[in-house]
Amino acid sequence: MAETRAATSPELPERLPPERLRRAASFRLPDGATAPAQAPIEAPSAYPRAAEAIRFGATTAARGFNIVAIGSPGAQIREVATALLTEATRQRPAPPDWVYVNNFATPHRPIAISLPRGRAPQLRRAMNGLVDDLRAALPAMFESEDYARRRSAIQDSFNAKASETFSKLGEKASARGMAILRTPMGFAVAPMKDGKVVPPEEFASWPEERQAAVRAVMAELEEELEATLRGLPRLEKARRDAIRALDQETAAVVVDQEIEEVRAAFVDQPAVLDYLAAVRADMMENLRLFQDGEGEGEDRRPGAAAGVVRERYDVNVLVTAENGAAGAPVVEELHPTLGNLIGRVEHLSQFGVLVTNFRLIKSGALHRANGGAILIDLRALLSEPFSWAALKRALVQGRIVIEDVARIVGLGSTVTLEPDPIPLDVKVVLFGERLLYYLLAALDPEFGAHFKVLADFDDETDRSAESEAMLAGMIAETLRREGTRPLDAGALARVVEHAARLAGDGTKLTLLVERLRDVVIEAGHHAAGSGRSMAGAEDIEHAIAAQRRRAARVQERMQDAIRRGVALIDTEGARIGQVNGLSVITLGAESFGRPTRITATVRPGTGRIVDIEREVELGGPIHSKGVLILGGLLASRFSPEIPMSLHAQLVFEQSYGAVEGDSASAAEFCALVSALAEVPLRQDIAITGSVNQYGEVQAIGGVNEKIEGFFEVCALRGLSGTQGVIVPAANVQHLMLDRRVIEACAAGRFSVWPVHRVEQALHLLADRPAGIRGADGLFPDGSVYRAAEDRLRRFAAWRRAWAKEERERPEREP
Repeated sequence: MAETRAATSPELPERLPPERLRRAASFRLPDGATAPAQAPIEAPSAYPRAAEAIRFGATTAARGFNIVAIGSPGAQIREVATALLTEATRQRPAPPDWVYVNNFATPHRPIAISLPRGRAPQLRRAMNGLVDDLRAALPAMFESEDYARRRSAIQDSFNAKASETFSKLGEKASARGMAILRTPMGFAVAPMKDGKVVPPEEFASWPEERQAAVRAVMAELEEELEATLRGLPRLEKARRDAIRALDQETAAVVVDQEIEEVRAAFVDQPAVLDYLAAVRADMMENLRLFQDGEGEGEDRRPGAAAGVVRERYDVNVLVTAENGAAGAPVVEELHPTLGNLIGRVEHLSQFGVLVTNFRLIKSGALHRANGGAILIDLRALLSEPFSWAALKRALVQGRIVIEDVARIVGLGSTVTLEPDPIPLDVKVVLFGERLLYYLLAALDPEFGAHFKVLADFDDETDRSAESEAMLAGMIAETLRREGTRPLDAGALARVVEHAARLAGDGTKLTLLVERLRDVVIEAGHHAAGSGRSMAGAEDIEHAIAAQRRRAARVQERMQDAIRRGVALIDTEGARIGQVNGLSVITLGAESFGRPTRITATVRPGTGRIVDIEREVELGGPIHSKGVLILGGLLASRFSPEIPMSLHAQLVFEQSYGAVEGDSASAAEFCALVSALAEVPLRQDIAITGSVNQYGEVQAIGGVNEKIEGFFEVCALRGLSGTQGVIVPAANVQHLMLDRRVIEACAAGRFSVWPVHRVEQALHLLADRPAGIRGADGLFPDGSVYRAAEDRLRRFAAWRRAWAKEERERPEREP
């Protein structure tokens, strides 16, 4: 098979004509039209695969079919997802409002009530009106003559009963010669004589028998007095109960009337009716809350400060319709902390103590998106402690439970609330980078159960007249949205071509339109500064060049090092075992090419090719793989049946960082063959491309930047007309070169040669054919391969002679 592939006669490659170095835009505006006149294109149409996935996920009610939208930075993931979700949720019924109200029986567990869309504020206004009306009406009721008369009657009745009790006891004591006295220390029983209390000294002068008899009577009366006094609290309680019953009877007329008005407005809401019943019962039991500060105890009158009553009977509107929006909501949460995601309970500091109540419960993004859809930045979600786990819990349980971070970490010391959970019905859309999705899919076993729909946004699209028109429509929409200068036909065509350049492929267009947006905005700014009403192609060129120039500090320093001879790169002459390879350096959003000298040395050996980059651990695995492939290619070319007597070393000269990729393997092969054949290679030509074990040159990335990087170096030293770059033929379709390169090629001052096989590149670099093995098994005289094979035979002969000499040499004495 190797001989079959090697038998193909490689022809010397021909330089590419200028028209193949850049694909011009085929889309054209009508004469005189400007970019904003182009019909706007909705973003979803640019991403059909992702749009189909989002539409499916958004309209599927089955559990677990949430969406992960992934793509490169700059893709319009948020815009597309928002537009499609808005379209899908517009057809869904409006979700209900949610409120929290006071739980009078268990205050630390507020009650959640669901209401039809838009009726939560109505309930809050009704309750505030109820409180205000009662604060105005109850004082009048309690200050009425009828209430005062009935209250006085109750008070008089109590006083009469107490007086009657004490009167009976006093009469009984008088009948037995005793008196009941009220002292600062309470009540006391004392003996009487002639209607007067007997002084202690007189009592002490009485005979012992008389004193004992008096003490016995006093003890008996004291017991009755104590029993009478113990009965007074019962009388007092009966008085309070009677007054409370009077208060409730008096207030019930007003309270029932006001509550009935609220009930009438919510007669179709059983949960509200239950709450109003609890409100009535609590008001009737706590009428003192409506008292003002006048008087003390039971003499306080209704009319308390509004804040105290409002806090108790207020309605905390957690979620309601915003501005009468129709359909289900679409909420975007870019900062998904635990509180922002599932809600939180806030606290107030009062007298150095943190306190809270149901009015301090705040909604989270899941509450606001309930019944609709929510978009969450995946990277931000994973960056916030506890948020990812809380989201999964909410999806598993199908409800939103407000959790306190302090309790989760075991540091909670303040009293907090446990609000009723709220049922969750939401479509979750996570958006972010592909790597995050792949990591979650690999590391979190629960991830796939909750997010079954993948929406993968393409980075690019096939280039055609239709796709160019689509991109033009997206640019027009950007111009309208940003309010910048319009583009004329030439400018629009230039932007389309730049989109292909950003895609790194002349047959593709980038869909990462953020960088195109930057270009058209900067072009509009430049046009405005030049006093033009619309931006032209020269403004687009200026914007592109300005972006490159701002990021070109490192590139210019490297080029200056080459110009001054600090970095050794030859652009003329020929050298043995030396070739100019090409690499791409990416810094931020900009990439640029840089030529690198690759050298090879050979000597007799055991067939080993030493990759110095790998030996010092600067070479990556892909680069090392490419070098190993070279060994297979060399063996198939020169030693198909016998061991190869070669020891070779390869290195990237003046390379002090990591080397990765196999795009230099074609250059490395040419350097090795040059060193082996002792045939010099042209230094005015650079080469890029990877090779396989059969000598086929394969496509590589960054071909435009690599060509332009060598062109810049040659231009610094002066274009000679012989300089150029060898590229894989498969990369020709990717070419979208800078206009300066194309102009130089058109003028014959620079060239780009496509090759299919490494022999074509070797022929061009060595100025002689690589050679094809003939029927006699030999390569033709004068070919590069013949010289290489002859030297390998000499290496083998030297090794055999050396081995024979070593065997025949007498053993040396120790």
